[in-house]
Amino acid sequence: MKEFCTPLPEDRKKYIKDIGSILVDDYGKKDFYKPEEVKKASQKTSRNGGSSGIDYSCWGMSVFSSHEDFDSYHKTLGEICDYAEMKQTMLDGISSAGLNFVFPELSDTEIDLSWLDIGDIFQAVGEFFSSFLD
Repeated sequence: MKEFCTPLPEDRKKYIKDIGSILVDDYGKKDFYKPEEVKKASQKTSRNGGSSGIDYSCWGMSVFSSHEDFDSYHKTLGEICDYAEMKQTMLDGISSAGLNFVFPELSDTEIDLSWLDIGDIFQAVGEFFSSFLD
């Protein structure tokens, strides 16, 4: 695995749940959130003792921001981060089944996915893999 800009969140599932809940509460349900919105949500988890002072927002952006916004944000900062690799790493972190499908093993008490539209995930995964065929 390549080096990333920051270490992975220790509990990826909790981090994704916390960020997702804050994003929906603060900005409503959206397909994608702007990197700045994800950064603010990540800072809120940090203030609540969620991340031990480490900035995991780049990881949150890989899950909640569009590929275009993610790349644009990092280009502005002069950083090179791999959206697809980071997203896969984050989603693999919440399921031992990997991408065979990410969410079935999670119960409603473990993670609230009400903000997530499963149809959008299938569409995004299809678009991701079809990009390799182009």
